[in-house]
Amino acid sequence: MKDAEPQIAVPEQEAATRTFRRRVFYLPGYDPIHPRRYRELYRKEGAEQADLSGYGLTLRPKKVKGPYGWQVEGVIEGRSAEADVEVLVWSDIVRDSMSGTIPATYLQLVRTAWAYIGSGALFRLMRLRKGPMIAALYPIVFLLVQLALACLLGWALGALIAGLTHWTLGLAVAALVAVLVLRWFKAKDNKVFAWYLMHDYAYSAQSGGANPPALEVRMAEFRTQIRAALDQDYDEVLVVGHSSGAHLAVSILADLLREGLPERCPALSFLSLGQVVPMVSFLPNAARLRADLRFMAAQEQVFWLDVTAPGDGCAFALCDPVSVSGMAPPDKKGPLVISAAFTRTLSPAKWQALKRRWFRLHFQYLCAFDNLADRADEYDYFRVTAGPLTLRERFAARPPSKSRIERAVNGYGSVA
Repeated sequence: MKDAEPQIAVPEQEAATRTFRRRVFYLPGYDPIHPRRYRELYRKEGAEQADLSGYGLTLRPKKVKGPYGWQVEGVIEGRSAEADVEVLVWSDIVRDSMSGTIPATYLQLVRTAWAYIGSGALFRLMRLRKGPMIAALYPIVFLLVQLALACLLGWALGALIAGLTHWTLGLAVAALVAVLVLRWFKAKDNKVFAWYLMHDYAYSAQSGGANPPALEVRMAEFRTQIRAALDQDYDEVLVVGHSSGAHLAVSILADLLREGLPERCPALSFLSLGQVVPMVSFLPNAARLRADLRFMAAQEQVFWLDVTAPGDGCAFALCDPVSVSGMAPPDKKGPLVISAAFTRTLSPAKWQALKRRWFRLHFQYLCAFDNLADRADEYDYFRVTAGPLTLRERFAARPPSKSRIERAVNGYGSVA
């Protein structure tokens, strides 16, 4: 394995005039929705950021093979660039995991709570950030409250019917009403996301942090797609892992590096956004992820930038995912942990409008910032994905956040 990032050498004068070419692989988190939402988000927010920052950004239909993507052309920092963006789709696996009945969801609740409490992971995670822990406890509390309300309403109507007729009919009415109320709560979950989040945490917890077999198969397919792009004429291949997609990307890239990169290939970069790595790496059976974190922290071929923000209550903001998981090697090289600093990069008016919309803030990394400083190393998703610099060129000289958390609090150290 090489000690430095492999890349194709380009004369300095030629590099300054020709179009920079990038392949972007976006790996979403636990999301059952069709990937077209990410294209529309990129189109809308990219146009807004381009208008705010004064650069050019144009979306076009995709030109490369793959299940879903688009092409973007940018004129940024005085140079032209184009990027072929591909969404690595696993929403079908997510939907299959969410197809359980109401009783099955409540059984998931019990099992998930026990996975984190029984293993001690919950109490260790609380020592890092309270925000993600509140987000983790929220669906449990909310679903229990919904169950209590459904049972209370069912009992009240059932008692009324039993008093007028017979207790057996009253019992049947009570059960029917409770079920109907729970179905109504589930149907309205697009407003509160309690059922969705319950499935999300249960998916990671069901095997104690180990990836389900179907997901491992899909990750191998993603690795094949990324490896094929390294044989193409790009200046950079950029892997973006958002939310729980970040820890999947860690394992995919670790496997890719173990297999070996081409002798001459584009720069390979990794951007993790709003990561929730500790939610998995702190579980007892996450040996594969812990080993991959240690491996990725010691290598230099892939430049890894980790971006979070304290304003995002769903992410482990400024928690170095390697160090807090207890996997920092003596020769640790990365990741570079920086903050998107929502309170600074968003105007006071926009921050006031968004600060209580915690689910929307978890996607802010993919959106426009209306108060960015005019600096090349300021985090801007559209400069990163459609600009003329590699991730390493743009951020390598930037110091890590001073308020990052690096203390190891994970109770499990086994590795695959």
